[in-house]
Amino acid sequence: MRPMGRLEALVTPTLEGMGYELVRVTLMGTQRPVLQIMADRADETPMTVEDCANISRAVSAILDVEDPIDGAFTLEVSTPGIDRPLTREKDFVRYAGHEAKLELAVALDGRKRFRGILKGVEDGRIVLQDEKGGDVSLPFLDLRSAKLILTDALLAASAAQLAANAAAQGEAEDDGLELEYDEDDADFDEEDHGDQTS
Repeated sequence: MRPMGRLEALVTPTLEGMGYELVRVTLMGTQRPVLQIMADRADETPMTVEDCANISRAVSAILDVEDPIDGAFTLEVSTPGIDRPLTREKDFVRYAGHEAKLELAVALDGRKRFRGILKGVEDGRIVLQDEKGGDVSLPFLDLRSAKLILTDALLAASAAQLAANAAAQGEAEDDGLELEYDEDDADFDEEDHGDQTS
């Protein structure tokens, strides 16, 4: 199993049990690597600093036991942000209608890089209205990277979602429920895993 695959397998069950979804795991740097865990709430409401802190504590406990990384490293938990990476098939369905750029690991008709409007997923292939004309069908399994492009439409959709969440929070508070809500994307840096070989 590839190194990131092992890390994903280690942390995913715990995150899912806590009500989160893993978006991406990356290990950056060499002298003192940073392990970045990017996550979403499963209910698609905005992540808060408290969410990131909860994930950080849970993942730290797993890493302390499993010790999957050689040498000292720093754990960072972050949210995807508005112009987020797209890593799961469901992302391409959720953000259909928005502009994205994609790169394949294997060239398709002589091209690896594509940009256009997402139209969803059909039979394991990402459908994109390519800016160079016409629809293209890209194999999800050949995807190297994909990311939303920050546009006025994406900003407007994000603002509308935040407003809807705020309204839902207000209704819940009227019913006597207490919910945490924060509009801002949050990053949470855990203390260094210094003297550990993790």
